[in-house]
Amino acid sequence: MSRFNDSQPIFLQIANMIEDDILNGTYSEEDQIISMAQFSSIFQVNPATIVKGIAVLVNDGILYKKRGLGMYVATGAKKMIKDKRRQRFSNELVLKLLEEADKLELTAEDVIEMIKQQKRS
Repeated sequence: MSRFNDSQPIFLQIANMIEDDILNGTYSEEDQIISMAQFSSIFQVNPATIVKGIAVLVNDGILYKKRGLGMYVATGAKKMIKDKRRQRFSNELVLKLLEEADKLELTAEDVIEMIKQQKRS
């Protein structure tokens, strides 16, 4: 069974998995991540796909390369990931939630109460 889905390109899913590993403490700031060959072997994905996913994180400043040693988690990476995901959460999920709430004539208080009920259950 594949770890990947069709919701987004595999290289982005790989980048998200690495971000998740940083957020959950698998990798700390300044830790070396596993090699691209190891990623390729673990995920059974073409190495070029791994390189593309890693490049996204390098471009975002989350990972950096130590010449001849490999890829490392940047200082402040966890905060950068949280900030990026909070912004995406607000722009994508919360905005859609509020648009749907408006269609259903729900108040902000109604939505907050629904969230509280879901959190409890």
